[in-house]
Amino acid sequence: MEFNANNPVVKLCLRGMAMEENANPGEAGKLFLQAWEEATDDFEKFIAAFYVARQQKDTGDKLKWYETALHLALSINNDAVQAAFAPLYVHIAQCYEDLGDANNAKKNNELAGSCTSKPSDKGPFYHGTKAALQMGDMLTAGWGSNYKADLVMNHVYFTALVNGAGLAAELAKGDGQGRVYMVEPTGDFENDPNVTNNKFPGNPTRSYRTDAPLKVISEITDWAKQTPEDLRKWRERLGNNKGEIIN
Repeated sequence: MEFNANNPVVKLCLRGMAMEENANPGEAGKLFLQAWEEATDDFEKFIAAFYVARQQKDTGDKLKWYETALHLALSINNDAVQAAFAPLYVHIAQCYEDLGDANNAKKNNELAGSCTSKPSDKGPFYHGTKAALQMGDMLTAGWGSNYKADLVMNHVYFTALVNGAGLAAELAKGDGQGRVYMVEPTGDFENDPNVTNNKFPGNPTRSYRTDAPLKVISEITDWAKQTPEDLRKWRERLGNNKGEIIN
């Protein structure tokens, strides 16, 4: 149940999100339902159910789908979905409030408040870049963004998914080859707010950031490379992204 950007269900959800951004909710809803129907495990079903839920116009249907997503997340209960618990409880509370059920609304708001936002992921962790680094080097904040010109980053970003770090490496600025390093955080870290409960429910890419240095442990060479066509699509998608980077 590891997140994979090339997963067919994830691709359907990405297409659905693009339709939402283009003000075509009807087509988006069809794609999300198709993702639900084609999902083969709880992780895929969780992601699809979340998007089906937010397309519902009837409050009862919306509640049913958000509760389905929550039950699937609770059955998975790992680092990829834990960040989704609080917003799912909030969505469910809002549905109960709209239905006039104050007791269940209060109960779910209290459950949302009891959810911790601090990640418990133990790694191992990886960082993708085009820089040639040595064991023991320290990666620090204060460098330019790979995705927005003239933006100096206040954090260093990393992930627990080696192929996610590989994608970041191939999309990074520079002319060299993409490199992936195993890294060790030297301080506290948080879920990356640019993706957590933003692009997908929870933090399925297990992406994090810290304002403390990351220590380079070793270089990893066994990671999945993107095809030139897939890289082109990723660059196009990033180029069309109008959202602000949370820095």
